[in-house]
Amino acid sequence: MVSVREAELHLIEHGREVPHLGEQYETIEQQNDAYTIGMWAFIVQEVLFFGGLFASYAVYRFKYLYEFVAAHHTLSVVFGALNTFVLLVSSYTMARAVRAAMLQQHKTQFKYLLWTIFFASIFMVNKYFEYSSKYHHQLIPNQSYSAEEVIHHNHLKVDNGMVDLGKRKVSLEEFTGRTKLFFSFYFIMTGLHGLHVLVGIIILAILAVRAYSDHIRRVPHADYMPVEMVGLYWHFVDIVWIFLFPLLYLMGGQ
Repeated sequence: MVSVREAELHLIEHGREVPHLGEQYETIEQQNDAYTIGMWAFIVQEVLFFGGLFASYAVYRFKYLYEFVAAHHTLSVVFGALNTFVLLVSSYTMARAVRAAMLQQHKTQFKYLLWTIFFASIFMVNKYFEYSSKYHHQLIPNQSYSAEEVIHHNHLKVDNGMVDLGKRKVSLEEFTGRTKLFFSFYFIMTGLHGLHVLVGIIILAILAVRAYSDHIRRVPHADYMPVEMVGLYWHFVDIVWIFLFPLLYLMGGQ
């Protein structure tokens, strides 16, 4: 089967214009390079952005280890593992959609884009239930925050305003503030990641509509690069969660 790139070169060799070549570009290679450089530049700044959050979390976790571990135990590993699974599957379906786009298989591309949206939506629904549980137990880091659920979940003893953490004791006020800090990191990091997933769903829906339109109109040479670039974005979003899952849900210690 002839690849899309070979078909594009064939059109150029025969003096025919490539349908999706932008006016600002001289060749299809130049346009594709612009796509790639732009996306990788975006991903690099995203890595720096999330890297700062990861570094800050690591510093405070080291400083307030016992409080962070106690707060960590209130998170649902089941929800975290399920979300990890659905995102990994969505990475596979996204890769298949990119492959279909490169082969100009518009109907197959449309199908795999819908599957990717489906798994991403499962992720968002799971986060809704997880956040709702935190709201119910007053673990949202605002003025109504209470460490009572953390104390109860970890079977900690409180005596004369002091919380017994086993190896040391801290005041209830300090314990509340430090566990609240953990949940601040939790909601900021998972919330920003969730926002990226939501943006991804919207973009995937746009690409799915375009793929279906190309299928109906039997477009012979559609531009596959937007799908490939969104694929890079989606894999990056999945990788971020691969770091968030063990960092927040598994690396609690005893």
